[in-house]
Amino acid sequence: MHVMLAYDNSRNANIALDAVRRMLAAIKPKITLISVVEDVGSTTDGADDMFNAQYHDQKSGTEAAAQGLAAEGFETAVLIAEGDARKMILRAVEQKNPDLLVLARHSHKPDTGPFNFITKRLDALVEEFDHMTFGSTSAFLARRAPCPLLIIPTHAE
Repeated sequence: MHVMLAYDNSRNANIALDAVRRMLAAIKPKITLISVVEDVGSTTDGADDMFNAQYHDQKSGTEAAAQGLAAEGFETAVLIAEGDARKMILRAVEQKNPDLLVLARHSHKPDTGPFNFITKRLDALVEEFDHMTFGSTSAFLARRAPCPLLIIPTHAE
């Protein structure tokens, strides 16, 4: 069995990772973690630095998560992509053909960290625009993914 998990090193992604770990521990499927780094949505001088910091955080967090899974006996792979998360995840699913795609459901509980004050405001604006025009990532993938989709709730701690 091959499972692809959308993972961005956030609180929600870690909830989904733990759920996958618990639910599938007995069968130890191959787990591909896909992390998509999206544009920070700014043209200011600091945008490149913000993108690079986000890229480094997601890449190192995704690699650490894969190492943790591997230590538990899961076969793992990591994919890092840049762009629109919906489109990049869909492309990865079409290319890698997993048996199951797993996503965390979005919640409004913010992550902790040094960029929290920025990301909360940007996320609210981007999310509202995306929802009005495209719908959520999970809704987009539910309509288009060629494999089953499991959406993990993230409201409970």
